[in-house]
Parts: sequence; structure tokens; C-alpha cells
Amino acid sequence: METIHKIGRRKTAVARVYVSEGKGNITVNQRDLNDYFPTATLQYKVKQPFSLTSNEDVYDVKVNVYGGGITGQAEAIRLALSRAMCEVDGENRSVLKPEGLLTRDPRMVERKKFGQKKARKKFQFSKR
Repeated sequence: METIHKIGRRKTAVARVYVSEGKGNITVNQRDLNDYFPTATLQYKVKQPFSLTSNEDVYDVKVNVYGGGITGQAEAIRLALSRAMCEVDGENRSVLKPEGLLTRDPRMVERKKFGQKKARKKFQFSKR
């Protein structure tokens, strides 16, 4: 199996994932997964596609991620890994789709509009 390259996004975070056969090592920005994501929740989010498809300790993963915060980055990696697992085996899609792991979360910060305080908040109206 050659290396599979997939991209995942969430908010302003972008993750590029390279999946190849190996022993289950996950490297994020040249650091170990446990160093980069200190909390167990974020580590679980990243490993979720492997645990659902029962592929732990089968693939080595190299991740380049930038932008956003750590939660957005973890979810971007999760989307990219889910897409990679579907390319490895088409039957994985039926496992990942009901969990919502193949859906890109569209929620992003709305841009600030001209003549307003924020995206939707207006300046206070003054009659005089």
C-alpha cells in the first residue's frame, strides 16, 4: 500500500494527513500525538476513525495541521483520517457515515459587516 493523502477542515483549521502501513504511530507536526493533544478527549477524537473501523496499530499517520485552536485541529484530523479509511476500504464508509465522521462541520465564524459592531450586532440607535 502506498501513502494515502487526505485533507480535513474544521472552522479555520486545516489538516493534511498521510496514512501508510506501520505500527500505529501518529505524528502531528513532528510531535507525538500525546504531546500535541494533552487531553484524553482530543486524543480520542483523533483515534475515533481507527477504533470504529478496528484498525488501531495497523497504520502510521503523519499529520501537518495549522490554523484554528486545538479542538478544531483535532476534528480536522478526524475528518481527514475518516476520508482516508474510506479510501483504504469502501466498507468502512458504512461504519463511519452513521457516526457523522464523514460530514464536514460547516460552522465557522461569520465575517464582520461594514457599518456594524460585529457580524450581526448593530450600533445603538440614537434618535437625537
